[in-house]
Amino acid sequence: MPTETLAQYCIADFGAEVRSGLLQPGQKTLPSKYLYDEVGSALFEVITALPEYGLFRADARLLRRHADAIVEALLPQRVVVAELGSGSGKKTRSILSAFAKRQQTLYYPIEISSSALEQCSKELSSIKNLSVRPKEQPYLEGLQAVVAGRGSGERLLVLFLGSTIGNFDREAGERFLVEVRRALLPGDALLLGADLEKPLSRVLAAYDDPLGVTACFNRNLLARINRELEGNFDLGGFRHLARYDVAERRVEMHLLSIRPQMVSIRRADCEVFLDEGETIRSENSYKYSAQELREMGRRSGFVSQEQWIDGDWPFAQTLFFAE
Repeated sequence: MPTETLAQYCIADFGAEVRSGLLQPGQKTLPSKYLYDEVGSALFEVITALPEYGLFRADARLLRRHADAIVEALLPQRVVVAELGSGSGKKTRSILSAFAKRQQTLYYPIEISSSALEQCSKELSSIKNLSVRPKEQPYLEGLQAVVAGRGSGERLLVLFLGSTIGNFDREAGERFLVEVRRALLPGDALLLGADLEKPLSRVLAAYDDPLGVTACFNRNLLARINRELEGNFDLGGFRHLARYDVAERRVEMHLLSIRPQMVSIRRADCEVFLDEGETIRSENSYKYSAQELREMGRRSGFVSQEQWIDGDWPFAQTLFFAE
């Protein structure tokens, strides 16, 4: 698809999803995947360095500590690595380096953010024996493209890190894993990262830092709608809000309207009224137990091979094999 046509197609999708989320009855929502444009991706990189956001460092620690064990579990077959939502590629570097020491390795970062893919390619360019082949596509479409091009006898390792699975509702997350499994062959593998349940004060601080970086990251979603969909959100009319739903075991990010206001979004063909105190939910982050993750994988058609849990920040990496 030509670049211009692809851009128009993506804008049309963006507008349709924004319209649907803002005009639905009850809680207004915006899809969290649209938080990650060029500005949002840069702000998220800052968030990962904040002391309150221990999730990113726990994820990276586990990959460093267990990279060799993960590689050994997949060898001696030739392994192709595909990552759903690569971001900058920093935390993935350790496991890719471990593979590249043993064999020529193909790595497919799959992202909808072109700036994140560009940064990922630069970050990993110095690793010898590694070929980076970015795919600017949604997760499942990108994965299917990788599968279609795999060579005979190659084993595929899918990385789904950073607790992105937590952005799905629990049922939707399991359905997503089922779709991933359908794309794989028996013996292929999935490395799943997920944030675990922890004390409320600790988990909320990770989504509402005192410097206000997460607040900027959240409000940038409204700025993106203004830029790309010709909206007229007044960013000063919204406050970042993080809260925890005990029953659902999830952190929610909201944009809270501080006054009554009407917003028009031309390229989404909608107008929406927000009352004072009304919110737009922009992200969910579900927290899991370690056993729950293993059971979810089993129901999705995987066998749990290993599970590693970080001791400083409760976070799990689970290595699954497709049955």
